[in-house]
Amino acid sequence: MKHKAVVLGNNYYIGLSAIRSLGKEGVHTVAVDYSEEDRYGAESKYCSEKIIVPHYKEETERFIYALIDFAKKQDAQPVLIPCHDTYLEVIDAHLDQIKEYYLIPQTEQGLATKVMNKDTLHQLAVEHGVRVPETVRINDANFKERIENEIKFPCLVKPFDSPTFVRTFRKKIFKVYNMTELEEALEKAKSAELEVFVQRIIPGFDDHMYTFDAYLDQNSNITHWTTCQKLRQYPINFGASVYTIQKYTPELYEIGSKFLEGINYKGFAEIEFKKDEESGEYYLIEINARITNFNHLLYKVGLNFPYITYREMIGDPLEPKSVTETTNRAFWYGYEDFLAVKDYIKTGQLKSTEVVKSFFRPKAYAIWSIQDPKPALAFMKTRVGKLFGGRRKG
Repeated sequence: MKHKAVVLGNNYYIGLSAIRSLGKEGVHTVAVDYSEEDRYGAESKYCSEKIIVPHYKEETERFIYALIDFAKKQDAQPVLIPCHDTYLEVIDAHLDQIKEYYLIPQTEQGLATKVMNKDTLHQLAVEHGVRVPETVRINDANFKERIENEIKFPCLVKPFDSPTFVRTFRKKIFKVYNMTELEEALEKAKSAELEVFVQRIIPGFDDHMYTFDAYLDQNSNITHWTTCQKLRQYPINFGASVYTIQKYTPELYEIGSKFLEGINYKGFAEIEFKKDEESGEYYLIEINARITNFNHLLYKVGLNFPYITYREMIGDPLEPKSVTETTNRAFWYGYEDFLAVKDYIKTGQLKSTEVVKSFFRPKAYAIWSIQDPKPALAFMKTRVGKLFGGRRKG
């Protein structure tokens, strides 16, 4: 195939999964990173080419220039696939320049950032009649009274700009149990010059987290989709998926398709919902506007989203498809799931027997592949090196 697929960010298993998903279909894949450090995704046998570019945040203009310069040298426009939120933010901010040289689904500059930003996503959801958790902003009138009466403790302090918050604090949110802790969390955010808001916790264990995973074509019509249920995440309760199953939940299609088509979204999106264990209602929590953590699970159940993207972008779209049965297949990121399980059991949220029982499913592994073992070996080598390096330093 003459069009190359340029995959941004290969020091995490999302980039690795995208490379495998494309490479298995004969697509020439290009791993793009700013450093060789922990670049295990580029070790895949399905990686055709590797390049190093300037850092997307520290040298943004040079990063954009390097991407454009690479595209100019190709025989056909490459397809661009960002695999990390921070890459996506930069691409979205420079979409007017990038789309002249790359094939990329989203055509409305700023829309990806709008759905990633919690404040603007909240506004969009309200406008389109989608439930979102009750929220109070820092400068709202009667702030403390509203926290006590509407939000109640414990509650969440969440950022508008998630990628920057995660980079700063190594966590997605602050969970606070009283007004003193809330004030301390707000002060931390203020010191880091990050805007935050306070949100009610929707009741329900982590297995009340669901996703709607979909692809929308250039007419903003959904062509491919399925739904999943998270069972465990890390950090526990408010982290990323480490053990997720594909589970058909038709209500999520009704909510998710109407919303994404309503905002004229294009390309892949994953909406995360939480089901209120008391009311049974689904609340929109966030949207991932890039390939998801458990892309390999979606691939295994018959939805190769990186390749679906690629084929539509080169003008040869695949037939529409949806997975509307429960396959019982699970995504498993063992490295972090072991850490999660330890914390779930320690806090009494799970029993060891429940954990063991959950493993009796066919699995889609985050990193390991018997057909493509080098990335897993590179990953483990780095982790072992950091473990023993840290001990020597201590």
